[in-house]
Amino acid sequence: MLTTIVAVLGTLAGALTAGLLQARVARTARDDARSDDRRREAVDAVTTLAVTLSDHRRAMWELGDAQLTGADVDRVQALRDGAHCTRSAITAPAVRVQLVAPGVQEAARGALQAAYAMRNPPSLGGLESLRHAALDAHDALIAAAARHLA
Repeated sequence: MLTTIVAVLGTLAGALTAGLLQARVARTARDDARSDDRRREAVDAVTTLAVTLSDHRRAMWELGDAQLTGADVDRVQALRDGAHCTRSAITAPAVRVQLVAPGVQEAARGALQAAYAMRNPPSLGGLESLRHAALDAHDALIAAAARHLA
């Protein structure tokens, strides 16, 4: 009878151990999948922000160039309307980056401010300097994201 009890207890202990190990493996797999999903979402958010910043930087360059070279009033207004659209398009990706990639918030803010600073440039040379600053801030955003998401 003692042998039977020991055998049953051994079987139960083995089943319990196997069950606990399976639960741990499943939890680890779920955690890894969540981590991969969060990283993918952060990469998508930063990528979308980088694209919209590039679009806005280009729109601001075209607008500033048109204003400084005396382009037709209708052309300047059309470019201004386009710049408003590209600036508006930045909002959602900027919010997503803040929510899903907090480690790159500061770099994202710097890139945003640099792109916004291209408004009303003092001269063509000033516009070029502002553009280079925006490009540098954009590169810093990408570098910060690469470090944070590696």
